[in-house]
Amino acid sequence: MADPRTYRPKTGDIPTDAGVYRFRDRDGRVIYVGKAKSLRSRLTSYFQDLRLLHPRTRTMVTTAASVEWTVVRNEVEALQLEYAWIKEYDPRFNVKYRDDKSYPYLAVTMSDEVPRAQVMRGRKKPGTRYFGPFTHAWAIRDTLDQLMRVFPMRTCSAGVYRRAEASGRPCLLGYIDKCSAPCVGNVTHEEHRAIAEDFCAFMAGDSARFTRDIERRMKAASAELDFEQAARLRDDLAALEKVLQKSAIVFDDATDADVFGLVEDELEAAVQVFHVRGGRIRGQRGWVTDKASEAGVGTPELIERILLEVYGEREGKDDVPREVLVPVLPGEPDDVRDWLRQRRGGVVDLRVPQRGDKRELAATVTKNAEQALARHKVSRAGDLTARSQALEELQENLGLPEAPLRIECFDISHVQGTNVVGSMVVFEDGLPRKSEYRRFIVAGTEDADGTLRNDDVAAMHEVLTRRFARLARETANGDETTPVSGEVDADDRAGSLRDEDGRLKKFAYRPQLLVVDGGRPQVDAAARALAEVGFADIPVVGLAKRLEEVWLADDDFPVILPRTSEALYLLQRVRDEAHRFAITFHRERRSKAMTVSALDGIAGLGPAKQKALLQHFGTVKAIRAADAEALQEVKGVGPALAESVVRALSSNEGSPAVNVITGEVLE
Repeated sequence: MADPRTYRPKTGDIPTDAGVYRFRDRDGRVIYVGKAKSLRSRLTSYFQDLRLLHPRTRTMVTTAASVEWTVVRNEVEALQLEYAWIKEYDPRFNVKYRDDKSYPYLAVTMSDEVPRAQVMRGRKKPGTRYFGPFTHAWAIRDTLDQLMRVFPMRTCSAGVYRRAEASGRPCLLGYIDKCSAPCVGNVTHEEHRAIAEDFCAFMAGDSARFTRDIERRMKAASAELDFEQAARLRDDLAALEKVLQKSAIVFDDATDADVFGLVEDELEAAVQVFHVRGGRIRGQRGWVTDKASEAGVGTPELIERILLEVYGEREGKDDVPREVLVPVLPGEPDDVRDWLRQRRGGVVDLRVPQRGDKRELAATVTKNAEQALARHKVSRAGDLTARSQALEELQENLGLPEAPLRIECFDISHVQGTNVVGSMVVFEDGLPRKSEYRRFIVAGTEDADGTLRNDDVAAMHEVLTRRFARLARETANGDETTPVSGEVDADDRAGSLRDEDGRLKKFAYRPQLLVVDGGRPQVDAAARALAEVGFADIPVVGLAKRLEEVWLADDDFPVILPRTSEALYLLQRVRDEAHRFAITFHRERRSKAMTVSALDGIAGLGPAKQKALLQHFGTVKAIRAADAEALQEVKGVGPALAESVVRALSSNEGSPAVNVITGEVLE
């Protein structure tokens, strides 16, 4: 635990301008990003008496080892830079969002020559119109099925479209009049785009124009005694009305607004958003926010972070509505309002509804948030508390100097010494961080007599030596990964944690606890490997499967944790995840080794050229029948390599590729 006084910058060195600041830990990792109208006023507030700080803020400043800042021109730029850095660094002490990217949207690819309507998730693409979000993908498909009667636009994939275009026959939807079939020329591309634009207009809220037009045409057909056409138009009108009935009318006028609801406790907050377009609810989504580790967050600050998350990657009047209704105004409402205005390209009314229909709808949204938070707590009751308790128990029972916020676990997998691989998994704050996982192919070590060793202990020693030798190289320049307090350039991208090309270094952080799968021999091998590369101060434990004993280096007896211990449960999760990751990699390696071919082992003929030969000739038999000149027709195969292939295949003629386990002939 660091003393904030050791890295506190001089008050006179901190500018009074607006800017964004970053706290880093002793490994150089960004742990908190914040913005301020006055950097001097905000940063000095972190360095007061620790007893006066909020517990979350106190934990953050004692975990940090340095602070740096970047000055910007105004508060709106600070808001934008803060959002960009939170996305880039994923700081531990900032609000964590979950489940926001999983909601499906109804998307229309207007940038395509022939626009397509489909279900889309994840990051939005330019040139595509999005409607929603919807709670379930089936709701989108049901909506499309109804609307295709009136707006027969393309919904097929690119492959289906090209096949229909080549064959001159439309798909089933084209035959049943739920697609205008531009693939076979039933309509021109311009006419199909007009259909897509009408579809987007209807989904955007301009529904009355289409219902009135269909109703007028239906009455005209009936007056002309064209009852078949009138019946078709009647069914089209019914389809539109069925879609509109699913979008509840909440405002009599054509209001476009996003209505936010928020319910929170000390640890978490539930957020719900209703997207209202044309006076109707067109979409709804919600998620849960971890706020337990957020430094000094209040409801206004939380609302600000929510707005940044929702609108940070959106632009235009379709994505940012005219009104944004929130339960509480953010801390700097004028700055957020200006930022939203830039995202929309027009005026945005950010306010708290006080009366009438909008206040009633806001209350409904808040009630949905209350129910969502209650459901979430039931589904993972005590999870945050259990994680915190597990880390504290590990610190106490293992005699660690601090709670192990970063745990790395290693495991070895093989079958009788063949295809030996190792795995490394990382847990941070009790949760897996899969982007940090690593896999190792174990080469083996030679004894003094030249015997190659591939047993568990030797493999564990090799994997750990490679992992921490890499860490030693990256920290070889002393304070290379130790940032200094002071102002940094706005283009600085994580400082020394990135290489010359701007990519994150792979093994940049050291763990507070290292776990190996096994007992005393594996622990001793791990401790020996760490000592050899200069990291003997990293605590090492092993978890033996038989009695779930926890072995420490240089201890003759294991630590026995209670079966109900949260610490033991966390260690088991870490160990099992490492075992799963190692087994998966080992199976991949073993399956590749099972298959041998006559092309294997030919000098100069790697996988890429093997693939090229097989694509050109079709089978190994055809390659064997070809002469050197025919082989040279394949790109990358020269005269020397062609002669080598001919000689090799003629010497093992009649030896097909086989599965070495089952004996099955593969060609």
